[in-house]
Amino acid sequence: MLARLSIRDIVLIERLDLEFSNGLAVLTGETGAGKSILLDAFALALGGRGDASLVRHGAEQGQVTAVFEIGKEHPAARILAANGLDANGEMILRRVQYGDGRTRAFINDQSVSVQTLKAIGATLVEIHGQHDERALVDAATHRRLLDAFAGLEKDVAAVEALWAARRTAVTALDQHRAGMERAAREADYLRHAADELKKLAPKEGEETQLAARRTAMMQGEKIAGDLRDAQDAVSGNQSPIAALAAAVRRLERRAVSSPALVDPAVKAMDAAINALEEADQHLTAALAATDFDPLELERIEERLFALRAAARKYSTPVDGLAALAAKYAADVVLIDAGAEQLKKLEAAAAAADGRYAAAAAKLSAARSKAAEKLNRAVHAELAPLKLERAKFMTQVDSDADAPGPEGIDRVEFWVQTNPGTRPGPMMKVASGGELSRFLLALKVVLSDRGSAPTLVFDEIDTGVGGAVADAIGARLARLAHGVQVMAVTHAPQVAARADQHLLISKDALDRGKRVVTRVNTLATLHRREEIARMLAGAEVTAEARAAADRLLEAAAA
Repeated sequence: MLARLSIRDIVLIERLDLEFSNGLAVLTGETGAGKSILLDAFALALGGRGDASLVRHGAEQGQVTAVFEIGKEHPAARILAANGLDANGEMILRRVQYGDGRTRAFINDQSVSVQTLKAIGATLVEIHGQHDERALVDAATHRRLLDAFAGLEKDVAAVEALWAARRTAVTALDQHRAGMERAAREADYLRHAADELKKLAPKEGEETQLAARRTAMMQGEKIAGDLRDAQDAVSGNQSPIAALAAAVRRLERRAVSSPALVDPAVKAMDAAINALEEADQHLTAALAATDFDPLELERIEERLFALRAAARKYSTPVDGLAALAAKYAADVVLIDAGAEQLKKLEAAAAAADGRYAAAAAKLSAARSKAAEKLNRAVHAELAPLKLERAKFMTQVDSDADAPGPEGIDRVEFWVQTNPGTRPGPMMKVASGGELSRFLLALKVVLSDRGSAPTLVFDEIDTGVGGAVADAIGARLARLAHGVQVMAVTHAPQVAARADQHLLISKDALDRGKRVVTRVNTLATLHRREEIARMLAGAEVTAEARAAADRLLEAAAA
């Protein structure tokens, strides 16, 4: 519910702080005192359209703050959670209107988009008046109200889940069928391509490996001659190894008599022989590495040619041939085995459709039954509101060929305002005064079901008086037992039933140079005087005060 409302520098309001409680709060005052300004400011805090003209003359900006107390399960709390915000049991909506037309929106002092503010505001407050059709203009709203009246929310959620499952099954079927149709159109080409690529058997990365091997083989062929020449010099006919070995043997025989002279030379010559033999081993290994089968090089060249030719043919990189081969093979499988899978998917889609259709039909029957009950309940409220000759009808039009996530029904509230006239949609047939009373009857019947926790009625008693105004007041008071109700009224019968009475007035300041709007919460004695004014007009008489006392006593009874 709305706990506090603060307004700064909006039109004629300089500074205003109001506190609200449960029950029925009425706002009264002379015409032009500023009741509409107050509602416009409240609507701004709820995400309504901003306007530079709302900023008080001489101020750079205006601001409206509305503080609500909500539960953790309230839809507004879920919207906050979805936007990464925390309600913490209290929700503070703030809107700043700048003089250049810009606005900024905040929730719990965190900046949000106006769309988010508006979405949350719609779950917190409904503002209704003779010309305010927001709550009833959309037929989807009528369906939700009927579902709330009948307690069908869980059934609707079940139908939504079945609709989602049906859509998933149908999507899978459509995708499979489209794939089969595509494959069938290209069957001959696909089979040929799949067979060709299967025989080719390309592997990812194969081109790189083959190209590297071919390069190594070709480079090896160029250096093999130099390697052979080097090996011939080291270990061939011209090799010095044999001569060195013979010289070492001769020196070793002399080493017995002259070791100091011979041993160093022998050691050095042994090292040279060993180095030459090691060089020979490396050259032998290098020659072995360069040795290749010419046929292998030919096979590599042919394989590379085949891979690259296939890549050109199928307009894909060589490394993409393996994936393309797998795709074509899968398409062929789809042709050969897709019919069986198609039957399974068709059966699954049919089963999902059947489950949805059964649940939607059951929900439709429940709605039709609830519509009759709602009609009777609303009719019971019409006579005291001087609509005894009118009829209220909840039209439930079912079309199994036009299913949706919330079932197969289109629900719309119709009325017949007078016997002999043609019934039609309430928004088109009812006049402004009739529409507001139909709305009040609906809200009373629905009580706290399908309703925001705070309801605002803007002069719905215009044009009526006496017993009808008293009936409106009684129903607003009854409605306030379930939700918080605020009513802007000119009817003393309505004002007398208030739990909280706010008087809106204008004061002249600076010797009449400017005017500001004030709002005062009236105590019992002042309430009596205001209601007497509403009864008598400009001059409050003793008779008017006595009549006000009677209204207050009757309301308290």
